Amino acid sequence: MPLLATSPLITDPNFYAVAIPAVLLMGISKSGFGAGFGSLAVPLMALAVTVPQAAAILMPLLFVMDLLGMAAFRKDFDMKLLRFLIPCGLVGVAVGTLLFKLLNAHTVAGIVGGFTLLFLAQRLLFPPRADSLPPPRWLGALLTVTSGFTSFIAHAGGPPVNAYLIPMRLSPVYFTATMAFYFFVINLSKWLPYAWLGLLDWRNLATSLVLLPLAPLGVWVGVRLARRISAVLFYRFIYLGMFLTGIKLVWDALP
Repeated sequence: MPLLATSPLITDPNFYAVAIPAVLLMGISKSGFGAGFGSLAVPLMALAVTVPQAAAILMPLLFVMDLLGMAAFRKDFDMKLLRFLIPCGLVGVAVGTLLFKLLNAHTVAGIVGGFTLLFLAQRLLFPPRADSLPPPRWLGALLTVTSGFTSFIAHAGGPPVNAYLIPMRLSPVYFTATMAFYFFVINLSKWLPYAWLGLLDWRNLATSLVLLPLAPLGVWVGVRLARRISAVLFYRFIYLGMFLTGIKLVWDALP
């Protein structure tokens, strides 16, 4: 992709018709409320631009959202869990970097969507008991590597890592804070690979700047809701977000 484009930013109104709700959904999901909805951002924006371009435009916005999310929940994260999640996620980012030009982003999206729907079906057909054990660490490592990989390809790292964390029954605040710090590191690690792949051109960055005011607005709305919602309702919204994400990703993968 060339460093300079003929236009300093995207001006197509159809793009902003899908980009504005996409950024707001991403911001709300970064607060923890409706986690899972954020994975819809790239598929929505891909209605107007390519998947790699949508992912590149969201990069600066994700950085701002991650900082705001960490600031809002800076005292509530689970450090022991992060020490396990972050290295696995970084392995996934490395795999995504190496395979980015070999894989069709829609195929990856379809795999993530199918896995998400299977996980939700399993939770519906075989609901966990109060004495159920959390998933084994080997499964957590596999899911988190997958999360880093799908995050790199299409900013869709939420569903795989959610599948590992949800059975742990963390409180909404601890769940949200841990995810905020996890995705800050994962998203920060993607900057150099994205630049190396030629995705961070001036047109994408200028478009990100136009959308930037929506980032704190989405996070602010989500934080206010996350701190006032019951755990039961919180996880129901997560399931809803994952369901809609799974359907959209599978639909996008169809020929």
